[in-house]
Amino acid sequence: MPWRRWRQLSSKASLWKALRNVHHFFLCDNDRCDIILAVFTVDCSELSILPDAVFLMEVASVKSGVLKILCLSLVALLLSVGGNGLCFARQLTIATATTGGTFYPVGAALATLISIKLAKSDGITAEAVTSAGSGENVRMLSDRECDLAILQGLYGAQAFHGRGEYREAPMREMAAVTMLWRNVEHFTLLSRYVLSATMADLKELRQPYSIGLPNSGTEGSGRVILAALGIEPGSDFTVRHLGYNSSIDAMQQGRIAGANIPGGVPVSAITQMYAMLGEKAAVLDFTDEQLAAVNREIPLWSRYLIAPGTYPGQKKEIRTLAQPNLLVASTALDEETVYIVTRTLYENLDFLNDIHPATKDMEIGKAMDGMPMPLHPGAARYFKEVGLEIPPRLNPR
Repeated sequence: MPWRRWRQLSSKASLWKALRNVHHFFLCDNDRCDIILAVFTVDCSELSILPDAVFLMEVASVKSGVLKILCLSLVALLLSVGGNGLCFARQLTIATATTGGTFYPVGAALATLISIKLAKSDGITAEAVTSAGSGENVRMLSDRECDLAILQGLYGAQAFHGRGEYREAPMREMAAVTMLWRNVEHFTLLSRYVLSATMADLKELRQPYSIGLPNSGTEGSGRVILAALGIEPGSDFTVRHLGYNSSIDAMQQGRIAGANIPGGVPVSAITQMYAMLGEKAAVLDFTDEQLAAVNREIPLWSRYLIAPGTYPGQKKEIRTLAQPNLLVASTALDEETVYIVTRTLYENLDFLNDIHPATKDMEIGKAMDGMPMPLHPGAARYFKEVGLEIPPRLNPR
């Protein structure tokens, strides 16, 4: 059953029938999911008797990462559906990216947390939606197609300050909520093309190479990095536009030499690459000189070391770069809602950490690290409340 049909269900009978169908799907994979679905009722009024501990305990017990995200999405969705239609006043839409990276699972975790904690007390639920990534998320914010979005720091800086592709049309109808985690660059390459094991190997590669989906944050940040290193897509290599999982499949089939796959460590597509290709593929290093070159125009990136064993069969440390990923809000979203959401995120970091290790980067002391735009008034209010000093450049507009 398509996910969007859940919100169209109105009668108790039809909702319970749908629940039974999904129950059988999950039960085939992991019987622990049966417990999650068993605690849901078809009447919103009965949700008040369910302790939050039930949700947290049972979701944490699911072993499969993909299955866990599906269960979390179901939790968030069911909390916004009731026996007599929608029970809650406000549903927030969070724009993420494709499912093979980190944006979507983290966005799904944020949506689930918001729905579990705020549906009953504040009438707020949330859903995570897929997109092409940061570029499309900026457009969705501009067109009021989402309330919150996850953006690469680079895209946030360029869009808000009118640089790069936004030079003629800055996007000022958004404000920062918090830094989420660092987006780690993974420029992959089949081992038969590896010479220095650094980014220099992409110079004069003369092979097909994926730089991400069109209008995605992956493509945008990748082009900035490559340009800073004197590497020209279309000249040094043939450009391909593939998503994360499709890129790994194409590498395995020999249709491309590698791909740009940034994300929060561990990135599921990179895990897949190491599991499928082993020593036949590698993630390229950045030298100190290459790091300095990338930061020359927009100083966003920092050194990031991926420890051996982070990915299956990874024997050597990977010396790469990272930039901050941000949660941003539409300026149309009211202060009180953003304040409540920000407070909820930081009061429940353990929940997020259990869903994706990338969120372990989140600490209240680092909430404003790498912010390329002013804060939303709601986020600023919470940070002041917990004793943080807001730099003048980040004061709400």
